Amino acid sequence: MKKFLIILILSTLFGGSLFAAEAGMPQLDPKYWASQAFWLIIIFLSIYLLIAKIFIPKIKNNIDTREDKIRKDLEEARIFREEAEKKLKMYKDLIENAKVDSKKILSESRQKLNEDIRIKKEKIQKEIEKETRNAEKEIEKFKSDSINKVGAISEDIVFSLLKDIFGEDGNKSSIKATVSEVIKKQRITKS
Repeated sequence: MKKFLIILILSTLFGGSLFAAEAGMPQLDPKYWASQAFWLIIIFLSIYLLIAKIFIPKIKNNIDTREDKIRKDLEEARIFREEAEKKLKMYKDLIENAKVDSKKILSESRQKLNEDIRIKKEKIQKEIEKETRNAEKEIEKFKSDSINKVGAISEDIVFSLLKDIFGEDGNKSSIKATVSEVIKKQRITKS
């Protein structure tokens, strides 16, 4: 770039008639080249200074700000991811604990229910046995009462028959003994 400027300046000073444009294009006339070079340098220098001192720092500032924001966002995302992983782990632990607790509660409830059923079954079995014994006692009592009643009724019938048939009162003790003997024989044959 420096060589180009030196050649341009030298050609402007010494080569006045070499590139002369006689009538028409003043840009090609060497007497105007110095002012054109001056304004070219001023314009490009001002553009360079504007870009270097104003626009590039603003762009660099925006890029730095964006990088900082992206870095900050990535850091926040990493922190949120770690927190989410911790909460997910806590959630899974809670679920596992709840499963274990529910299995434990279910097992304890099942054991308690089985124990209650066993106790109630034993209680009902005892009540059934008690009722069976009471029923057997009542049946035995009813048998003995009915045998006694049958004996008493039989004695009355035999006594009445003897009185009706023979017209005489029979001996109550002998009738009682005979009826008792017949009843005993029937008990033995039924057993």
